[in-house]
Amino acid sequence: MIPTLVESSLPRSAEPEAITTVFRNSTIAVAAIAVVALVSTIALGQVPGARGVWMTLAPMPDSRTEVGVAADHQRLFVLGGFARSDGQTIAPLAVYSYEPIEDAWTHLTDLPSGVNHAGLAYLDGALYVVGGYARASFIPTDRVMIYDIVADQWREGSPMPTPRGALAVAIVDGRIHAIGGSPQSNVETGAHEIYDPASDRWTIAADMPTPREHLAAAAIGTQIVVLAGRTSDTFTLTTNEIYNAATDSWRRGADVPTGRSGIAAIALDGKAYLFGGEQFDRGGSTFAETKRYNLATDSWQRLPDMPTARHGLGAAVVDGLIYVIAGGPQAGYAFSDLNERLTPEP
Repeated sequence: MIPTLVESSLPRSAEPEAITTVFRNSTIAVAAIAVVALVSTIALGQVPGARGVWMTLAPMPDSRTEVGVAADHQRLFVLGGFARSDGQTIAPLAVYSYEPIEDAWTHLTDLPSGVNHAGLAYLDGALYVVGGYARASFIPTDRVMIYDIVADQWREGSPMPTPRGALAVAIVDGRIHAIGGSPQSNVETGAHEIYDPASDRWTIAADMPTPREHLAAAAIGTQIVVLAGRTSDTFTLTTNEIYNAATDSWRRGADVPTGRSGIAAIALDGKAYLFGGEQFDRGGSTFAETKRYNLATDSWQRLPDMPTARHGLGAAVVDGLIYVIAGGPQAGYAFSDLNERLTPEP
């Protein structure tokens, strides 16, 4: 802060000392402000030296966890998941869009049927809701629900060959890859199936080497980075497996530094970003940690922590900014309406 000098009402002989005092006090004030800013930054999880800045924006109209989040080039879309109503856990039907420029939410046409732990992808003007658990249950579904954004209409797609919830989806060359998930309680799968919207048909691809659920995926070019997740034995997998669509093959990448599940991931500028998660292996807790994986160098970097630790969240990118939406601040059934944005740095 630079002091503004104004005409002094002090005697001329006193001005040099007065000005010196002003600058001395201003220097002290600047130092104090810097200390406060540093303390505040650390309190918000903005680790000194970490790359990026978080901002909290307009909250969702309701609180949820285990949501689906996707984006076109201008808006974010949020649907599905769990919510609470009159003391009961429900699967809300409301679908929302978020306009970053206006920092405002809009209620779109409701889902045909409630779903939680589903995969959500945006492609060529439509949202694709893939699998998940039906309504507020843990009964896996093979259903594909497609929302035409311009027409504001829902329709059905061909069902997924393997019904499952808590899966991950990613898009490569205009086709949607559905990877992993849980086909029944305490069972995980490495199933990998590909949906072609143009033909409304599914094909079978090479299974993921490590069967898991509550994982996340991010497509970088023709490769898909599939991160972390859980099995019936552990909630804190560190597994990083990379699928090459050109060769229909998998390879192992550098492990996730902190194992967790119930996470979100996005791709931006050739890197995969990993957010949040939960663990029950050492008592239930959630993660605020944000990590960035460089596919080219097979290496990880720590970014500033999210302001709010949570699991069951979703993430998407608009104009190079990453939005992380909803999720449970506590492990298990917990809900939030949070909308936090990361401005990443190189």
